[in-house]
Amino acid sequence: MQSRIYPKRSEHVYLFVTCLVDMFVPEAGMDAVRLLEREGITVHYPEQQSCCGQPAYSSGNPDQARAVAAAQMALFTEDWPVIVPSGSCAGMMRHHWVRLFGDDAQQAQRAADLSERVFELTEYLQQVLQLDFAQLAQANTQTERVALHTSCGARREMGTRQHGVATLAQLPAVTLAEHQRESECCGFGGTFSLKHPAISGAMVMDKLAALRATSCQGVVTADCGCLLNLRHAAEYQQQPVRIEHMASFLWRRTNAADAAQTDLPSAQPAGEPV
Repeated sequence: MQSRIYPKRSEHVYLFVTCLVDMFVPEAGMDAVRLLEREGITVHYPEQQSCCGQPAYSSGNPDQARAVAAAQMALFTEDWPVIVPSGSCAGMMRHHWVRLFGDDAQQAQRAADLSERVFELTEYLQQVLQLDFAQLAQANTQTERVALHTSCGARREMGTRQHGVATLAQLPAVTLAEHQRESECCGFGGTFSLKHPAISGAMVMDKLAALRATSCQGVVTADCGCLLNLRHAAEYQQQPVRIEHMASFLWRRTNAADAAQTDLPSAQPAGEPV
């Protein structure tokens, strides 16, 4: 992963909401919009958007992935940042779309130009908008201990773990709990969980055990695939875990109206359900 040069803030941005946010965690998408609009930014959402093409690409179907990517690229015609509330999808768009069009110089150039405008949400809030979360969250004095889970793609392709850690560190009354399997995959891995369910299941149980051992009150993640995998595995164990998308967590901590109505559980002893 190479360091990037960040642009000045834009008055307009696109939101690429991702399939999983759209279908399963729409509140994360709405909270992303709220965070951006609060800063006076106009958020544009092309309704024809669908998938980034990652499932087909990672399954060895480049032709299908190329068709999906081409359809998405055609939607973002203005020279505005494309904000993605998912590190893995942002990684696909920023690093892999160009490779899909290696035999088509014109499309490859379009993909390369667009890749420079793709930002994971937390990255954009911190590096481009340079939000002062300490100031934004000063009214919320309720103490909270959370663990952070960063997806493999977000961590290794987009480097967004550092943005997540730095953002959480700014929030007053929020403590970040480190867990022993923090750098490991949750077991989802897109189609990996379908092709290797036993291995995937063992991985997510290891991850959940490490999270519970921190005595945290909840888990924050910026990737909905991981969020859903962890949440459903915990429900299967009949030991539910409170997991929030980073967008929803930040909105709750920095929005006084929401913060006043939040009832958080007490921290649990090590080894007990979060």
